[in-house]
Amino acid sequence: MTVRILTVGIKAEMDVVASRQRARQIASLCGFPAQDQARIATAVSELARNVYNYTSGGRVEFSIEGDTAPQVLLIRIEDKGPGIKDLDLILSGRYQSTTGMGFGIAGARRLVDQCDIDTGAGKGTCIVLKKLLPRDAPVLASLQIGEIGARLAALPSNVTLSEVQEQNRELLVTLAELKARQEELLQLTRELEDTNRGVVALYAELDEKADHLRRADEMKSRFLSNMSHEFRTPLSSIRALSKLLLSRADGDLTAEQEKQVSFILKGAESLAELVNDLLDLAKIEAGKVDVRPVSFEIGDMFSALRGMLRPLLVTESVSLVFEVAPDTGVLFTDEAKVSQILRNFISNALKFTEAGVVRVAAERLPDQESIRISVSDTGLGIAAENQQLIFEEFSQVENRLQNRIKGTGLGLPLCRNLARLLGGDVGVESVPGEGSTFWVVLPARYAGPGADAVPEAAEPQPAIDPAKIPVLVVEDHQQTRMLYEKYLDGTEFCVVPARNLREAEASWIARQPAAVVLDIMLAGTDSWRWLAETKNDDRRKNVPIIVATEVDDRRKGFSLGADAYFIKPVIHDELIETLRKVTGPAQ
Repeated sequence: MTVRILTVGIKAEMDVVASRQRARQIASLCGFPAQDQARIATAVSELARNVYNYTSGGRVEFSIEGDTAPQVLLIRIEDKGPGIKDLDLILSGRYQSTTGMGFGIAGARRLVDQCDIDTGAGKGTCIVLKKLLPRDAPVLASLQIGEIGARLAALPSNVTLSEVQEQNRELLVTLAELKARQEELLQLTRELEDTNRGVVALYAELDEKADHLRRADEMKSRFLSNMSHEFRTPLSSIRALSKLLLSRADGDLTAEQEKQVSFILKGAESLAELVNDLLDLAKIEAGKVDVRPVSFEIGDMFSALRGMLRPLLVTESVSLVFEVAPDTGVLFTDEAKVSQILRNFISNALKFTEAGVVRVAAERLPDQESIRISVSDTGLGIAAENQQLIFEEFSQVENRLQNRIKGTGLGLPLCRNLARLLGGDVGVESVPGEGSTFWVVLPARYAGPGADAVPEAAEPQPAIDPAKIPVLVVEDHQQTRMLYEKYLDGTEFCVVPARNLREAEASWIARQPAAVVLDIMLAGTDSWRWLAETKNDDRRKNVPIIVATEVDDRRKGFSLGADAYFIKPVIHDELIETLRKVTGPAQ
């Protein structure tokens, strides 16, 4: 919907001043802030003066475009003059003229969101300025626009005096703002100089303390690592000799001797477990753990865990169940470290569950970027005040099974460190007497150090065939992107997907598309301004943009430069036909 607000004829110099005054008044009534009012008034004044200086007359027409927020203020400046020569040179800013011709046009373009120019010898010039209304401005219907016209008619008609006074006020306000900012900058400079001296002294002190902490941390890590390695050899010997004695290779043992040797073996194995956990923690803290990401099916990892942990099921009263949601897909991370986290969770669950089910489940979170794997049990449960304590090193919670179930207090802290190393985190949800759920959330694709040296992600982007025509699809809904991929499969086009405007910019820089399919509503924001800016960019404006959205505002879309406009759902044949039309030889 396009609704005209006002038309101002330009025949005399006074009309130039009147057009500037009306532009400011209309901008104010449309809800633009003071700075934008001045920008719009200045742009209209420059172009209206060109009409007066170089043609026999013309007009300025103000109107509102669009049915949804943000609407667009359209300002059309028309004349019946000889047209503009060397337009491309003028717009590039390289045009030199003693009369000043060209600088007004180039300046006006920078003051608005979009500027369209149609000129030619014998047909005159038509310049259309477009400025999106502020986001918080109300939608103007025909009734409100009529009220704006009535309010304009009631404003003072003393054009020269009032406009000069308004320009003087703008100049005084600008000078006052500049002076205030200059004083603020001087004050800020003095404060920064004082702060800088303090910061320099503080940095020197922090560097010294950081150096002490770094050396202490290195010594601790070195001690843990050396201690762990030194313990491993005698522990291995103790375990080997204990097993040798229990096998009766050197003769029979009495019942008491067998019992005592079994205690020795069990203690050695517990100490070996503690040493292994200490060594793993020391490696992580020292940054000496390498992440080796690979693509793997979660179901395959669950199958391996099921066989590995079956010996821990010492009673038929507890069952171990693995579940994988159908849409979980594949995971791209270090499989060994994920398996280590889950082994710890599951072994703890089996230890502290006397009867019931230990359930291991995996699901893809709604953001589609993360995988959540949980281990739920029907065991003792953990009180709320202890749920953070258990993730601290050497911390354990007292319970009635503690006499027969021993632990090192390092398993869960190690799980937390491993998860964070992989870019995720761990947590627990528990109710005493009902059971616990330990979970780990990991990114579906590991993006840390070492990720670039491995094959493609488990969910690769569609391969871009260099022989096909690239179409940039800016769409935040995964199912819709997949639908477009199916539409274009088997045609001369291929999809370059982007979930947001940031990804769209990156994809465009990497390879310029032949066309764009653009959704207006993207994850809580809209792409109206991106559409206007793209079509106002000399390097990109010739790339056709097809809007495919649920927002029914076709006139605004076409006004901002869209080459086609579809209301979702888009039909296969319509999309392919439109792409062929806009990317054909005539484009």
